[in-house]
Amino acid sequence: MPRVPKPLTDTEVKQAKPRAKEYNLADGGGLYLRIKPNGAKSWLLNYSRPHNRQRANLSFGQYPALPLAKARQMRDESLELLAQGIDPQRHKNEQEQARQEAEYNTLEVVALRWLEVKRSKISADHAADTLRSLQLHIFPRLGFLPLHQVKAPSVIAVLKPIAAKGSLETVKRLCQRMNEIMTHAVNEGLLDANPLSGIGDAFQAPAKRNMPSIAPGQLPALMSTLAAASIKLTTRVLIEWQLHTMTRPGEAAGTRWDEIDEEDMTWTIPAERMKKKRPHTVPLSKQALALLATMRPVSGHREHVFPSDRNPRDPISRQTANMALKRMGYGGALVAHGLRALASTTLNEQGFDPDLIESALAHTDKNEVRGAYNRAQYVNRRKPMMAWWSDHIEKAATGSFSVAGRKGLRAVGGGRA
Repeated sequence: MPRVPKPLTDTEVKQAKPRAKEYNLADGGGLYLRIKPNGAKSWLLNYSRPHNRQRANLSFGQYPALPLAKARQMRDESLELLAQGIDPQRHKNEQEQARQEAEYNTLEVVALRWLEVKRSKISADHAADTLRSLQLHIFPRLGFLPLHQVKAPSVIAVLKPIAAKGSLETVKRLCQRMNEIMTHAVNEGLLDANPLSGIGDAFQAPAKRNMPSIAPGQLPALMSTLAAASIKLTTRVLIEWQLHTMTRPGEAAGTRWDEIDEEDMTWTIPAERMKKKRPHTVPLSKQALALLATMRPVSGHREHVFPSDRNPRDPISRQTANMALKRMGYGGALVAHGLRALASTTLNEQGFDPDLIESALAHTDKNEVRGAYNRAQYVNRRKPMMAWWSDHIEKAATGSFSVAGRKGLRAVGGGRA
């Protein structure tokens, strides 16, 4: 029967002196204090691996940073694992790996992985806006935290000052995005559950509001104001282009010459530039083609129809039209996106098929099979409607020198953007 060693005392451990060769002091249960010739002392557990019975040493740490009582606790925990058939060395390695993975998988790292997946489902502008919002509001305070340390109270604390300023729509979007990030983490196996599922309930819901727009009867006044505005030609044509094509600000600003088929009189916006990641074909009226003819001497040799002033290789900013409308006196009354609402209201009032109008606005059909069929079928059916809409705009601009109508076009390139 093997001799059971007498347990060590704190004094024995403290006063153990180095020798010419390293040696061990036994405490019992496989726990040893190893003393090296340089005086360093460390704790180790000598045990038999549960699956092959080979002897192995498991290092616990250095004395005195790891005192006798703590070393005994670690020995007892290891013996409990062995009783369950678990190798404590493997268990320690797995825990260390999990710790390192947790430290690496910070909120910012996981959020960026989530965004890469989400990019395939949203427009480039939407992806850029999402990243900016996280970089501005979330990453500076929480981005460095390992994901498992991101809890609801800390996220709510970050969002409260934003809500206090009245930016409830921003808070709502951030809550949605944080929830999507956490759900992505659950799907990656990094979390067992989403700890932020209820954070939206901590804030007031933003009041629902539509994009500022004007009534159909105010279109002549808009065209008159646009004609008299001191803005650059590119900006003015951009506003008219968006008005005639009923597209979103980002889609219009990013128009490329290779998307235009003048012979077929269509503009096909690729899926990656569309909000719903589906290609969208716009029938072009004669007025829309006239707008392109106006821009060809300016940008026909470039990629984008509406190039940026700062870097002509890039498209004009999607905010250019908004800033111009604001300077024209429409601040709070009309934004570029509201031009779509103006078109929709007018066409509905004139009795056009609502499905054709929705198709022209590139709104999603919930039935994807029917939607794909309708998008193809509706292109030709939308042509008369788009022609009527452009004629209507031209009539509203009578006497206002509409670019699309080619009536007395004047150069306004020297104005502001």
